[in-house]
Amino acid sequence: MRLKIMPLKKSFSVHRVPLILFLCQLMSALEVPLDQLENLVQPPTITRQSPKDYIIDPRENIEIQCEAKGKPPPSFSWTRNGTHFDIDKDPLVKMLPNSGTLVISITIEGKAETYEGVYQCTARNERGAAISNNIIIRPSRSPLWTKEKLEQITILKGQSLVLPCRPPLGLPPPIIFWMDNSFQRLPQSERVSQGLNGDLYFSNVLPEDTREDYVCYARFNHTQTIQQKQPISVKVHSTKSYIERPPKLLSPEGRTSHKEELRENVLSLECIAEGLPTPSITWTKEDGELPINRTSYTNFRKTLNINLVSEADSGKYKCTARNPLGFVEHTISVTVKAAPYWITAPKNLVLSPGEDGTLICRANGNPKPKISWLTNGVPIEMAPDDPSRKIDGDTILFSDVQESSSAVYQCNASNEYGYLLANAFVNVLAEPPRILTDANLHYQVITDRPAMLDCAFFGSPIPTFKWFKGTKGSVLQENTYIFHDNGTLEIPVAQKDSAGTYTCVVRNKLGMAKNDVHLEIKDPTRIIKHPEYKVVQRGGKVSFECKVKHDPTLIATLTWLKDNGELPNDGRFSIDNDHLVIMNISDEDDATYTCVANTSLDIVSASAVLRVVAPVYDRPNPPFDLELTSLLERSVQLSWIPGDENNSPITDFIIEYEDSLHEPGIWHHHSDVPGTQTTAELKLSPYVKYSFRVIAVNSIGRSLPSEVSEYYMTKAAEPEENPTAVEGIGSEPDNLVITWQPLKGFDSNGPGLQYKVSWRQKDGDDEWTSVVVANVSKYIVSGTPTFVPYLVKVQALNDVGFAPEPVIIIGHSGEDLPMVAPSNVHVNVVNSTLAEVHWEPVPPKSIRGHLKGYRIYYWKVKNSSKRNKRHVEKKILTFNGNKTHGMLPGLEPFSHYMLNVRVVNGKGEGPASVDRVFNTPEGVPSAPLFLKIVNPTLDSLTLEWDPPSHPNGILTAYTLKFQPINSTHELGPLVDIKIPANMTSLILRNLSYNTRYKFYFYAQTSAGSGSQITEEAVTTVDEGKMAMASRQVDIATQGWFIGLMCAVALLILILLIVCFIRRNKGGKYPVKEKEDAHADPEIQPMKEDDGTFGEYSDAEDHKPSKKGSRTPSDRTVKKEDSDDSLVDYGEGVNGQFNEDGSFIGQYSGKKEKEPAEGNESSEAPSPVNAMNSFV
Repeated sequence: MRLKIMPLKKSFSVHRVPLILFLCQLMSALEVPLDQLENLVQPPTITRQSPKDYIIDPRENIEIQCEAKGKPPPSFSWTRNGTHFDIDKDPLVKMLPNSGTLVISITIEGKAETYEGVYQCTARNERGAAISNNIIIRPSRSPLWTKEKLEQITILKGQSLVLPCRPPLGLPPPIIFWMDNSFQRLPQSERVSQGLNGDLYFSNVLPEDTREDYVCYARFNHTQTIQQKQPISVKVHSTKSYIERPPKLLSPEGRTSHKEELRENVLSLECIAEGLPTPSITWTKEDGELPINRTSYTNFRKTLNINLVSEADSGKYKCTARNPLGFVEHTISVTVKAAPYWITAPKNLVLSPGEDGTLICRANGNPKPKISWLTNGVPIEMAPDDPSRKIDGDTILFSDVQESSSAVYQCNASNEYGYLLANAFVNVLAEPPRILTDANLHYQVITDRPAMLDCAFFGSPIPTFKWFKGTKGSVLQENTYIFHDNGTLEIPVAQKDSAGTYTCVVRNKLGMAKNDVHLEIKDPTRIIKHPEYKVVQRGGKVSFECKVKHDPTLIATLTWLKDNGELPNDGRFSIDNDHLVIMNISDEDDATYTCVANTSLDIVSASAVLRVVAPVYDRPNPPFDLELTSLLERSVQLSWIPGDENNSPITDFIIEYEDSLHEPGIWHHHSDVPGTQTTAELKLSPYVKYSFRVIAVNSIGRSLPSEVSEYYMTKAAEPEENPTAVEGIGSEPDNLVITWQPLKGFDSNGPGLQYKVSWRQKDGDDEWTSVVVANVSKYIVSGTPTFVPYLVKVQALNDVGFAPEPVIIIGHSGEDLPMVAPSNVHVNVVNSTLAEVHWEPVPPKSIRGHLKGYRIYYWKVKNSSKRNKRHVEKKILTFNGNKTHGMLPGLEPFSHYMLNVRVVNGKGEGPASVDRVFNTPEGVPSAPLFLKIVNPTLDSLTLEWDPPSHPNGILTAYTLKFQPINSTHELGPLVDIKIPANMTSLILRNLSYNTRYKFYFYAQTSAGSGSQITEEAVTTVDEGKMAMASRQVDIATQGWFIGLMCAVALLILILLIVCFIRRNKGGKYPVKEKEDAHADPEIQPMKEDDGTFGEYSDAEDHKPSKKGSRTPSDRTVKKEDSDDSLVDYGEGVNGQFNEDGSFIGQYSGKKEKEPAEGNESSEAPSPVNAMNSFV
């Protein structure tokens, strides 16, 4: 007896009995089980053969397959190109044993081309002959590109371009792709793409398309070789403007084209367009819709692909290329042809003598294929006659067949696109029924699953079969059961009552056979606890649970899978009963985990996803499960369980407490313990109702507080501490105010908290005076002497007792105002803005309080005509401590001041000292209020000004300095004029016409010169000289004058060349030598690096100003100092002022300014302002 487990699929019986007989219909084919029934014969059947078009690798041996079965085993023969192929005569060809497969050895010698041709295999035994397809043998070819010289392609930006590939013809055709010399694929886009023919199309070119290595590659997969075309060089020239244009098709050309494709192939239609901007492509089908499920687009929608085309896909397809300037259309007429395909292929017939049968061979195609019949490989017209057969087109009718009617028939359906060849045998046998299924099989099936009970049989004629249940059961009916033609009984939904014994009975006219099978019904396997989705941080741990329930008579096995594969062989993975545990999780563990529970009958599974995320370094989770133990009067033990560390180790625990008796809702810090500790011994205070909470700390921060522990109340005791911050300070001259910081309720240690306040005079012999108070923090002692030291102490007590003896502090009774003014006050004037004050200190007892310092009141006394006491502004300076002098800064020069001094204590100021008077000396004045230049004439300027707003003394004079500025911003000689103090205007005469002057103006007192004010002005233009210049312009237009000027220019050029040569040789000009010898150090400002005048250097190019001769320090120009100087041409007097100073300035480069005196400004005139105001 055998146990048979019912599979989940109905096809299990086929796998279990590989060659079970299949009944297709009453008179249809019946396969003879040759391996199960001896002494049965069967015509040959081709089981394996090489493809019709067989392309071989010429570097490897050729193997042409032909396998067949039959009884007796068939023999094999071959034809080549229609004639017999005698393999014995060719030493390179051999046939494999028990096979028709040919092996042609060409790797050592021989050529593949020698064996090109059409091969056909014949398998033959005594019952007939089966033939293979015509197998066309062709060696693959991967020819090289023909050598060609490619010129560089030059093209303008925006134009279209096609780079041809034209690969060599290979077998099979190569795969084309474009790369550069570095074997990097060239980027393609809607603008640049490869066509189906391999060419590279540019809808419009851009400068970045310029390169020298556009290379077309052809890959021949069959021989695994790649051939390369010569690189193509493209140069794109940029243009400032280019014309946009509407689309135009590059491929295909024209408005219409035709495409023919075979049925079930992929139809690929292509449209590539050029234009600017780059066109986009759309596809439509006229009079129809594109098949949604079979349509796809490639090459940036330039190629339309339709899979598995049929005749219904024939029609007109339209592609439209469009850009903002227009569109172009192309219509492709598609015709789908079809190589022959089967409608009904002929099937083997097993008939008994005298029976009738039919072979049907129906095929379709476009055009309609032609059907022809062969028998045993010979056209049926040339075969011996058989009275039992009749040919009717695609059908052969057999009647009253005999054993001699056995043969193999071939049906050939062919048209211009191909052919089909099918072998079908007619085998005439006379056999009684035989049951091929093992007897007394036991089947086990899960409840509610289908049960398939096999009854494979054979017989000729084909037997009929019936099923029964039980030893005396009736015939099973089709309303409950399904009967398959191969004898299988199917119970669609097996229930518990389906269990039992079933009998299969088969009959034909030659006999009968039967077989019993047994069916058991089992409970299904179920997963009652599924694994759940998990999100775990990297480095963490996870556990999946999977609980299974199954039939108790079956053995269940639980297996875990990762992504439907085996678990890694890693110690981090462990299986514990129903749990899968993964430790130290990494990113590779992110997967779907499946638990599979299977028995011999069924299999169930459940999955869960594990998501691994980066570690979240966060504050720890709060501790939990707080517990109080070892409860004593002054201590308790607290324990807890830490929360999750969140990937950062816990470093500390903070223990906090709440005193709900005295300060409910307020949490206080108690203590800290290390992060490795989970218990703590806590010291407690008396008379406190404690509750605790714990906070975990890591490097990220603090956790939330834990849940609160239970309450614990300690017993009362006397206070352990006294009040702090005790002070004794009087608020009035006759009292002492004693204050303290009261104890908190937590520190009271018991009920009835009070304070014992005690005091006595420090320097007396009095006893302590005490008073007990409650709920206050201040006590006032009245009737005390003024500012007397006291000893003070405050002691805490409660209902249990007193605190320890308190600390004694020293306080003072109240202060009063000082009684005596400082004496012997005198003033020393240091300078015009600073004075020093001295005084004698007052006696300490007269201060009657804490000495804070001395305070000076001082004020400026107005002239008698301006005196107004209501508007006297007094200033105050306080000098802390026991000082006896102080400085008064910020005084006004040439002023009359008064002051007095007072002593200051904590209560206030004492009486003022006698007023002292002092005067400040003169100082330098401020700048004049303004300086303006009015009434400019040809040779004069009028200056007007106002005196300084702060003369700081008696003005003695004004000083005016001025100097000319030439067109190159060089300064001329400086003129210095003294002006009486009572003047407010001055006319300067004998100035140069049309000349800019810079003026420096300041006032003076006996203390010195004040701040200066500067101004610039220009004299007017001489109209007569302008007229002369006009006449000179007229002369300049004359030819003789132009020639003369050219000659002079040439001479100057020659002179400059000579000077340049001498300068390079290290020579110096005489003028330069003497100028350097008499440099004036007072001329300021000068740049330290190049000696140019500071503000009048060229602001644009920073070149040094012209270096001319400088005047000596006495501001005179001496002829003997420089023979080359033009000083002799000047008209100045002693160098103080020169009416024609502009000429000398232009030559000499004199850059003088006033010397620094007093507090004068050294600011030089701005060249920008000078240029803007030049007339």
